[in-house]
Amino acid sequence: MPEAIVQEELDLLDRVNRVLDESPPAEGPSEANLIAELERIRDMLREGEKSEDHAALLQQWDRQNALLQQLRASRSSPQVDPASPYFGHMRLRENGSERDILLGKATKLHKDVPIVDWRHAPISKIFYRYRQGEEYEEEIAGRNVAGQVVLRRTVAIRDRVLQRVEAPEGVFVRDPASPDGWRKTTGGRPRLAGGEISALRAYSNKDAATRRLGTDARGVVMRADKHLPDIAGLIDPKQFELITRPSKGFLVIRGTAGSGKTTVALHRIAYLAYHEPSVDSAGTVVIVFSKALRQYVSHVLPALGVHHVQVRTFGEWAAEQVRRLFPKLPRKICELTPAVVQRLKLHPALLVAAERHIRRQPGERTPEQVLDDWATILSQRSFLEQVFRDIAPTALTEAELQRAVAWCSERCRAVLAWTEGEFSSAAELDPEDDALLLFLWQHRIGPLPGVGGRPLRYRHLVIDEVQDFAPLEVRVLLGCLDENQSVTLAGDTQQHIVQQGGFTSWAELFRDLGLEGTEIDTLEISYRCSREIAAFASEVLGPLREEREPPQTTRSGPPVEYFRFTDHGACVNFLAEALKDLAQREPLASVALLTPDPSLSAMYYEALRNCEVPRLRRVEQQDFSFSPGIEVTEVEQVKGLEFDYVVLVEVNAALYPDTPAARRLLHVGATRAIHQLWLTSVATPSPILEPLLARQNP
Repeated sequence: MPEAIVQEELDLLDRVNRVLDESPPAEGPSEANLIAELERIRDMLREGEKSEDHAALLQQWDRQNALLQQLRASRSSPQVDPASPYFGHMRLRENGSERDILLGKATKLHKDVPIVDWRHAPISKIFYRYRQGEEYEEEIAGRNVAGQVVLRRTVAIRDRVLQRVEAPEGVFVRDPASPDGWRKTTGGRPRLAGGEISALRAYSNKDAATRRLGTDARGVVMRADKHLPDIAGLIDPKQFELITRPSKGFLVIRGTAGSGKTTVALHRIAYLAYHEPSVDSAGTVVIVFSKALRQYVSHVLPALGVHHVQVRTFGEWAAEQVRRLFPKLPRKICELTPAVVQRLKLHPALLVAAERHIRRQPGERTPEQVLDDWATILSQRSFLEQVFRDIAPTALTEAELQRAVAWCSERCRAVLAWTEGEFSSAAELDPEDDALLLFLWQHRIGPLPGVGGRPLRYRHLVIDEVQDFAPLEVRVLLGCLDENQSVTLAGDTQQHIVQQGGFTSWAELFRDLGLEGTEIDTLEISYRCSREIAAFASEVLGPLREEREPPQTTRSGPPVEYFRFTDHGACVNFLAEALKDLAQREPLASVALLTPDPSLSAMYYEALRNCEVPRLRRVEQQDFSFSPGIEVTEVEQVKGLEFDYVVLVEVNAALYPDTPAARRLLHVGATRAIHQLWLTSVATPSPILEPLLARQNP
């Protein structure tokens, strides 16, 4: 016989299965009569009934339509899934009596086995906030309730069969090889542990074992500040060689995630400024991919004694130039630009289109002519079709190009009318317009003017995460260099996640920039990730991997682990317990809980907040705090950042199909982790995880 705990759960599931068999979900009334009545009323309205009857018919229409919507809403509400009806079981004692409550993803209030929706039922907060044996007191449905959690367990049920029981007394797993069909596992629940402030930047493998970011030379002071630190004392020989390169010309740094590309680029500025003080000025600019990355690196240069260098996102920098050079343009920015329009405006073929247009179309060297150039290029479908046939025949289909040009033509007309004083709410610019306008200025008029009308010239330029910038954007920036042409480009094509722009090979970028033959320097050691995380991240890339072997690392850590659940509520419970335990043991740890979708981020944040997970923050516009705690956001938002622990939520086959884009996104998410990486899913796991699953379940 199985142990008493398992037998109790088997008996409970048997009762639930009988209840569900005896009372299948009701199908509800038919829509046919309501739809027929609505059609009759519509016909009467079309036929033009007497005016005195018109208002009454409209009232009937509204009433019948409301009934139809209610009927459809009731049908779309969650139903208990007989294959996996619940995932949580608690027994509560109140006023001397006990009752069992089951948690699932839908509600079915049978008197013997009540199942409640974990997301909406107020009583579910007891399950998430209290442990077995604890006393509780909560306000539920407007009244105060108090009692004790006598029993609290999570279960895994698949195809109506109990597979696993987790209880404080132990974890029990179905095992056909055991005499009673069940096995009690050892080792306890999985834990996040041992990674508080664990980022390493080693000068050698020996030093890596003893040095931590955030420590002083003796290794005793721990940092709660999660910004990128000054690590000059931990620079390795290859990094030092790149930092101390002469300032003239191009330095292109390629390296895997965590190899120190950004570190080298920033420390190179400090090195150059020491030898050439003019580098420490507004004439040096660091262009980063996102405002989160801008905040992340913001304090490094001052810590290195460099105080006047600009750190900007390209969007901020370009928008500022456009507002200054084109004061008559509308300030409103479109927030719903179609993806096909973004692809058109950021595609390298637009560089060719702009150059061809300038050559074939004489014009005055004025801002007005630049605006006319911009509108003409984006509105001439036949011209763009020819350019794309010549440069990138498969980049956009005929239908896609037609849709994009139609959008652009309408917007361009509204914007040009605005500049003539015909103000319209439709006059909006797309963020992608800025680069094209500035490029056209450079080729129609000349260098972008700076303060006092003198040409805007930069002494040194750094572009970080360059793989996610469009070649058009890079060309505009390079057009602002002084005679030294001093540039540091840092990137990793394996982390390319911007589908509308960017590039996927260095040769492709150099061709588009006219820089064929430029030398690339590679950083081969990943200091951020443990050996286990780096190997998994390399494996995730599959055919996109640029090197045969995983990157070199300086240390080992816990294995990468995948956990599958029958319901999001079960996953929330698992994560809440692990995160609360971690917050108590490692108060300075930084954790990223990353989802592929904002709606999932919102759901997990609210659920974990209801579980009273401490220092929990929802990040929506890259507003990271860079302080200890748990940040819940999407994978795209953490590009370039790092955390002690990372949990990738819902890595399933639908959201992470086996495509290059999904592989790169999963690679980026995984390589944010310094010490430990977990992955979860409720639905079928992504096929990208097959090698990991094969190792985890041999």
